Amino acid sequence: MSNPALEFFKNNIGKTSAEVSPSPFGRWLNGKLIDVEDGSLTMEFIVRKDMCNPGGIMHGGVATGMMDDLIGMTVFTLGGQVFYSTVNLSVDFLYAAKPEEKLIAKSKIVRIGKKIAHAEGEIRNETGQIVAKCTTNLVATSNVVKG
Repeated sequence: MSNPALEFFKNNIGKTSAEVSPSPFGRWLNGKLIDVEDGSLTMEFIVRKDMCNPGGIMHGGVATGMMDDLIGMTVFTLGGQVFYSTVNLSVDFLYAAKPEEKLIAKSKIVRIGKKIAHAEGEIRNETGQIVAKCTTNLVATSNVVKG
């Protein structure tokens, strides 16, 4: 059986969020989709100066937003037309990222229940160091995703 949401993402590998995302925040992050699998998406981000804190490193809120947005897209690829909203998100910040650095963010859906989805995310730099990782629970809302 065909999954239109998963096919949409597969057809957009290599494109940036600014080109295809319905999310204003996702467009601002402007990651590039580089891999699509069942239950997992991978995006590449370039750290910009407007993503950094006064110390010159990527703000933790930006790292959190990258993973939350990517996980939200991943849940959508599972084929439902129900919107999932984050209930909680626990993040560990493990290594600093600096402007112009390329980061790879990956999501993984651990479990989808009738109402709750559990997922994990991580961001690594080009040398493979984990910049941040998270676990999250999302709840299915009564809102239908609008195309």
